[in-house]
Amino acid sequence: MHRINLRSTLLVSALFTTLTGPLLAQSTEPYPGTAPADQVDSTKGGPLDLGKMWTFDAPPKEFFTKTYGFKPDDKWFDEARLASLRFADYCSASFVSANGLVMTNHHCARESGTGVTRKGEDLNATGFFAKTLTEERKVDGLFVDQLVKIEDITKRVQDAMNGVGNEQAQLQAREQALSTVKQEYSTKAGWQGLELQTITFYNGGRYALYGFKRYNDVRLVFMPELQLGFFGGDYDNFTYPRYALDCSFFRVYDNGKPLQTTHFFKFNTNGIRDGEPIFVIGNPGHTERLKTVAELEFDRDLQTPATIQLLRNRSAALQAYNATAKNDSILNEIFSYENSLKAYGGQLAGLRDASLLARKANFEHQFQTAAKAKNLPADQLKTWDDIATNTAQLRSLFKDANYLAPSERIMGEYLTFANVLTQFGELLTSRPQDAESARSLLVSPNVKSAVLEEAYLTAHLTEAQTGLGNDDPYVKTALGMVAGKPRTPKEAAAYLLKTTKLNNPAFIKELATRPGSIAASDDPMLVLARIGFPRYVAAARQARQISQRQEVLRGQLGRMLYDVYGAAVPPDATFSLRINDGVVQSYNYNGTKAPIMTTFSGLYDRNYSFADKAPWNLPARWKNPPAALLKEPMCFISTNDIIGGNSGSPMINKNREAVGLAFDGNMESLPGEFIFVPDANRTISVHTGGIIAAMRYIYKADRLVSELTGGTSANSTGKVSTKK
Repeated sequence: MHRINLRSTLLVSALFTTLTGPLLAQSTEPYPGTAPADQVDSTKGGPLDLGKMWTFDAPPKEFFTKTYGFKPDDKWFDEARLASLRFADYCSASFVSANGLVMTNHHCARESGTGVTRKGEDLNATGFFAKTLTEERKVDGLFVDQLVKIEDITKRVQDAMNGVGNEQAQLQAREQALSTVKQEYSTKAGWQGLELQTITFYNGGRYALYGFKRYNDVRLVFMPELQLGFFGGDYDNFTYPRYALDCSFFRVYDNGKPLQTTHFFKFNTNGIRDGEPIFVIGNPGHTERLKTVAELEFDRDLQTPATIQLLRNRSAALQAYNATAKNDSILNEIFSYENSLKAYGGQLAGLRDASLLARKANFEHQFQTAAKAKNLPADQLKTWDDIATNTAQLRSLFKDANYLAPSERIMGEYLTFANVLTQFGELLTSRPQDAESARSLLVSPNVKSAVLEEAYLTAHLTEAQTGLGNDDPYVKTALGMVAGKPRTPKEAAAYLLKTTKLNNPAFIKELATRPGSIAASDDPMLVLARIGFPRYVAAARQARQISQRQEVLRGQLGRMLYDVYGAAVPPDATFSLRINDGVVQSYNYNGTKAPIMTTFSGLYDRNYSFADKAPWNLPARWKNPPAALLKEPMCFISTNDIIGGNSGSPMINKNREAVGLAFDGNMESLPGEFIFVPDANRTISVHTGGIIAAMRYIYKADRLVSELTGGTSANSTGKVSTKK
């Protein structure tokens, strides 16, 4: 989320690219209420706490049979895989007609959809429907990927790593092996022309090569208004009951004509019943369910709280700025921050739930016992202890590595540039040739908003004061003293920006010419950077080494997991295609019971209850609905296991019929980053019956209704013809 511009990245890339995130941890004491592994209830916690995101490399045939009495064969899984898609590099989708029609979420398609807006249009306000094929609009740069080839390359990669020296050498050997495999398969029969990607499972316990057929001609067909796709805005995000028409449709073209395919999910508009088994196919982005308890305590104590603080402060800065700027791109960024805030807040609540940490501790104990019973090598059995030791070391580096990390979105353009200049000054003295090659990057920051610049710097100083303490030299220098009192972070930010000369190109040119001039400058930004940057560099270098050790250790843990449980436990999410199972089921919340399904009448109740005020307002075409629409289903819930990246995933039944479109989870699902507990975890989907009802009664999209429900296709004039 926090972007670093090219200038900063080139000068300090070795530091910025080696850390997986801010190092945020401190206390080594267990969270109150977390029981030792030998004291937890043995009925709680187990392998399936790692979730049910099954891979197509090892389809869970026996599990489905045992759990649901349903015996899918290889063809069932193959067809499910081939009908499913990866939407660009951030969402999921699926084919839903023989004519290349693609279904995904509105929030996945929002950027692509509005990207085809023409002069005088506002597709966020009006939505879009192509009445004929010729009106379908190509989205430049958009693609969808279909997984057509899978190859297990585990032995080859692990053999390349075995017996290699230190952690860095092992990781280099792994990357070389993965690169070599891709290169070889790119010219192999059956793989030529495919997009190849190496996939890591179980943190390195298994490896696969995936071959994707990429479709680059993708055209927008249907997209509802923003007010329907994001009804309720951030207030309703991660909540249920829900009333969002979070769907969009595109079409894949091949040689200028709609793609003809036999791999697609037929719509079933009456396809859910209480307790019915249901399956989600998509590309879950990232989970960390194999993390040890020591690592989760690290996250709980400071990493997640500090991330929340950072997100909250940046969102507040953008909201204050956008109150006058009214910029749509900034509004989208605010949406992203607020979405992340809610997600991290739910994760933190889960990390602070002693019962969930007890489950993790219990599974860790089970896993260790099972590993010992398999007589695995002693160096593997001490993996948990080694990870805990490394985690404790990372805790000691937390403050400097986190609060002093240069980034424009963390400390603003000028202070980040002061850090860059500080490193350049060191190069100018110690390695003049390297400094000369970097000189062209020393350009005065282009600050587009003085208001935002001051807000970011204020937020950074506030966080540094909280995290480092008032007696820290960096904080004391930043806040200074006025009339015997330290400035507030806001006062200090205003002073630093008013006093610095880093906005003067002549001043920068002079500094960059003479060795020692940067180190001797009394510019307040440079004075501050000279204190903070060396501390950050020292902490980041140590953290890089520890992170490399951790990556190798996590790989060992993944190998053990696979050795002990095999494919009976699915790997963490890696934005690779998965299938997971669940059932349509209610849950108790807020003192009442959630309905398994909502209807359009609930949409209008919410709209009326908030007096048609944003974000519950409705477009004009929705204001006077036909009575028949009100009783139609809109959204529903199930116990499926999803995470970010699953957005746009088709929800199918045992007959491989599309019955829904996954778009969110409830608040109770947010701990799913580190544990899957289906008691109250729910996936929220748009009901296919609701999609058809909206198209029929509001959008008059008869062409799509026929294509989705009647086995029909549209010819070049847009007329619908029935397929024999």
